[in-house]
Amino acid sequence: MLRIALFLLTNLAIVLVASITLSLLGFEGYLAANGVDLNLPSLLVFCFVFGMAGSFVSLLLSKKMAKMGTGTQIITQPHTADEKWLVDTVAELSKEAGIGMPEVGIFQSQMSNAFATGWDRNNALVAVSTGLLSRFSHDEARAVMAHEIGHVANGDMVTLALVQGVINTFVMFFSRIIGHTIDRAVFKTERGHGPAFYITTFVAEIILGILASMIVFWFSRQREFRADAAGAQLAGAAAMIGALERLRAEQGVPSELPDSMVAFGIRTGGKNMMRLFMTHPPLEERIAALKATR
Repeated sequence: MLRIALFLLTNLAIVLVASITLSLLGFEGYLAANGVDLNLPSLLVFCFVFGMAGSFVSLLLSKKMAKMGTGTQIITQPHTADEKWLVDTVAELSKEAGIGMPEVGIFQSQMSNAFATGWDRNNALVAVSTGLLSRFSHDEARAVMAHEIGHVANGDMVTLALVQGVINTFVMFFSRIIGHTIDRAVFKTERGHGPAFYITTFVAEIILGILASMIVFWFSRQREFRADAAGAQLAGAAAMIGALERLRAEQGVPSELPDSMVAFGIRTGGKNMMRLFMTHPPLEERIAALKATR
């Protein structure tokens, strides 16, 4: 709760600083001089409410969406030795990490992957692919589970939602300022909003959204290093390095996770994406980071 409270206060401070900065720079006076009657404080509040609301709705629905998107089957009663081992391992790691027992599930995929999600660290979901269970040794699979438990214990799902909410806020805010300014100052619309406002706002949201997403991806990459460190602490550095090296051996194979779940998995689909738009650091860097701490 302290992490969430501090982050929310930081977000509110950013909103206030942005509003004050725009006023000190005379931006409101410039807009007024050009026939723009935009109420910046009200716009900030509007964008903050809707930006954060969208992000938190996604967070609250994350477990349900993950189950549907991946076809994850929750293990309510283990029927095989692998299922029993998986549930017992997650229970052991969760207790050691100081979190509540997550739901444990398996999804059908020959690719090696796993993910964790959920809005509450004491009510999360940890799932693993059938391919990973069949090919990884128990030590390697345990390290992957430790990595995912690390995400839950670190509160990464909540923090990522907060980051995304702030990004949404400022994308909505500045795109509407741009649209309003173009509509009034360039096209001289005197009342309400003309077509230029909606077109410009739409284009600005796309461009600003792409640029701002680099911040979200940067945070996602940093949390992978922290989850690797947590996994090494829970399962042992050698096992965590071994699991990442096994993943590296399968690096050219697509992950098969839905786009909405890629950031929550243990691995990505390869090296074709530009680095700034990668949700995970290269496996070589993650392995080197773990080796440097040994």
